[in-house]
Amino acid sequence: MLALLLTSCSAVHSGSMENSASLSSANFSYVKQNIEGKAQATYVLGIGGLAKETLVNNAKQKMLAENPLRDNQTLANLTVNFKKSYYLGLIYSTVKCTVTADVVEFK
Repeated sequence: MLALLLTSCSAVHSGSMENSASLSSANFSYVKQNIEGKAQATYVLGIGGLAKETLVNNAKQKMLAENPLRDNQTLANLTVNFKKSYYLGLIYSTVKCTVTADVVEFK
């Protein structure tokens, strides 16, 4: 039983998609596709880490730091995914947040 507790691991995926720009007319072009930013939090016995909103904000800021927007550019097709991993039963866990988006430029 102790060996099972010390070697157990599981993962849970979840996510959402948010629309950040109206792409209903043909007045834009794609500049970059599938850019991403990542953030991670660690918990011990459920304590520690960052709030979900903070993880999303950190991941988005990393994404924009690596892919700065220029004039007339915005994010589109924004997705937010979470992966929760549990180790040693529920003693140690991590939450990884990945934000992906496309960059579009309006004419």
